[in-house]
Amino acid sequence: MARTVDELRNAIRTEVGRFEREVSTTFTKEDLAAICEAVGYEIDASGQLPATAVMRAGILHRIGELETDDPAQADRPFRKAELEAILAALAEN
Repeated sequence: MARTVDELRNAIRTEVGRFEREVSTTFTKEDLAAICEAVGYEIDASGQLPATAVMRAGILHRIGELETDDPAQADRPFRKAELEAILAALAEN
């Protein structure tokens, strides 16, 4: 049986050491920062975290889903296929 988007998000959260959510919600900036670290996309976290689109684009670029880390290409929540690709990339590491 295929996983839902919420189940995929929670599986990714678990893989990067974050807490599962009981309600449906997109990733927080902290969740995205943890995913960035897990896939090897460096962000400057010394001050405020970058915009969510920047982190989403970086994640997708590192796992091969985008050719560049241009935030304009990731200005929306992850799609189901992208979540599946992220989870697969995390499982490989």
